[in-house]
Amino acid sequence: MTEGKIIKGIAGFYYVYLPGMGLVECKAKGVFRKDNKKPLVGDKVYVDILDPEAKKGNIIEILDRKNDLIRPAVANVDQAILIFAGKKPEPNLQLLDRFLIMMEQKQLPTVLVFNKCDLLSAEEKDTLYQIYRDCGCKVRFLSAKEHIGIEALLEDLEGKTSTVAGPSGVGKSSIINLLQSNVSMETGEISEKIERGKHTTRHSELIVINQDTFILDTPGFSSLDLFDLEKEDLEYYYPEFQEYRDSCRFIGCSHTHEPDCSVKQAVEQKKISEKRYLTYKQLYQELKEKKIY
Repeated sequence: MTEGKIIKGIAGFYYVYLPGMGLVECKAKGVFRKDNKKPLVGDKVYVDILDPEAKKGNIIEILDRKNDLIRPAVANVDQAILIFAGKKPEPNLQLLDRFLIMMEQKQLPTVLVFNKCDLLSAEEKDTLYQIYRDCGCKVRFLSAKEHIGIEALLEDLEGKTSTVAGPSGVGKSSIINLLQSNVSMETGEISEKIERGKHTTRHSELIVINQDTFILDTPGFSSLDLFDLEKEDLEYYYPEFQEYRDSCRFIGCSHTHEPDCSVKQAVEQKKISEKRYLTYKQLYQELKEKKIY
């Protein structure tokens, strides 16, 4: 009985990475169906090796999960790598905040990466950094084209299972490919065996960086609507508000229109990013209107 991690699942077969052995093709025991427990990509499992040469086995036990996500269906994720382009396309800051809120709802620590930093001036980089420096996540600047910042991002990934998120056209695939550029031949064989690339729109897949570092290559998150969030709770997803929100004149201040609002005063004094505050107001109004209808 050997412990491993499920890398991919297709049509009832699960591909389990076992350190020192590589990839083993497994079926799950019927007992899981009886217990209504389905193995997920990212699960840590015990495997009974049936044929060492052919690398075939059975999953006989699913270990306790740290967490699990529904969309994408994956278990034991440690953090999110949120990728936006610094330019071409210009970052949509409201969309970026939606992603940050969603990751916080899933209780995932986030590394915010701005790709294409080679297109940004020092002033433009500093502007983006000032907006997000207090948002509760680490901010990285990277250029997949110029191979800038890859080593620093690898350090952020080390020892963790990370999911990658972000809009299309920002270079997610290029970054993932660069992060794999120094992986072992064993990992290359894994990619070949599970036919990486043939099911990219339907199946989540873990990419092995080393024996304890993985990246989730996923079809993506299906929705960025904030239906399950009350407008009164939105302020708690803006960490930079925390220092000021309890000093407002009115209890239950929404920080949108009330007088003597400490959050608004902090914005005026440039202690809180005006752009972050504007996206807060837009999302607050959206949640308010959804409540009405």
